[in-house]
Amino acid sequence: MATVELSLPDLAGLAPAQLRQCIRTGQWRHLTAGLAPGYTQANLAIVPRALAYDFLLFCQRNPKPCPLLEVLEAGDPEPREFAPGADIRTDLPRYRVYRHGVLAHEVDDITAYWRDDLVSFLLGCSFTFEHPLLDAGIGIRHIELGVNVPMFITNRACKAAGVFQGPMVVSMRPIPHTQVVQAVQITSRFPAVHGAPVHVGDPAALGIRDLQRPDFGDAVPMAPGEVPVFWACGVTPQAVIMQVQPELAITHAPGHMFISDRRDGELAIL
Repeated sequence: MATVELSLPDLAGLAPAQLRQCIRTGQWRHLTAGLAPGYTQANLAIVPRALAYDFLLFCQRNPKPCPLLEVLEAGDPEPREFAPGADIRTDLPRYRVYRHGVLAHEVDDITAYWRDDLVSFLLGCSFTFEHPLLDAGIGIRHIELGVNVPMFITNRACKAAGVFQGPMVVSMRPIPHTQVVQAVQITSRFPAVHGAPVHVGDPAALGIRDLQRPDFGDAVPMAPGEVPVFWACGVTPQAVIMQVQPELAITHAPGHMFISDRRDGELAIL
């Protein structure tokens, strides 16, 4: 029997476990921005155990783009802290498989690529703090348009750790200039999901030449009176993987996140 693909309204009100089941069964293969309001979403990076310590150290040295939420045991696909019973091999809408730094496959299930020596890292995602922004009346352009958030490789180098080194990636959201301070205040309460912006204003200061040509995701229009605001992004490991070229690495596809059972308020600083 063919899988029945759900629409966005069909997912409204579903709990994280129900959403993951829809993803696992192929009923949802799209972006996760706007889904599961009030729950933490996460980036995913998977590397062989031989590289896991270096990657762990890389995350610890670069907590803005790579805020660690959970590290799974080698060969274990269950994120027991953030979503007991989930399976990171099947419960994201889309994955990327890198071979020697080259994107080899984009798939909706990584069971065929799984190995007993693979270590999975869940990293905080800025989709988590978008709901508090929306609750405060701050619009999120990519959610309004139903597209992916624009992401850019910057001229800011991450702190190296072992074999891992490379540039920081940022996500960009247009914010009315009258609401920038409020947006900074709100996101500052969520350091576990990137926290406050790393830059406000001139894209050139980050080495970004054209906001309409993102390196990942989709371009969004800027309206009069809006300011580009940039947050560190969990796609940073993918830019680093492309530079370091490990024999195998697996990540989420940008914008296709892991939806956890953890409430966003549990990660907020009051």
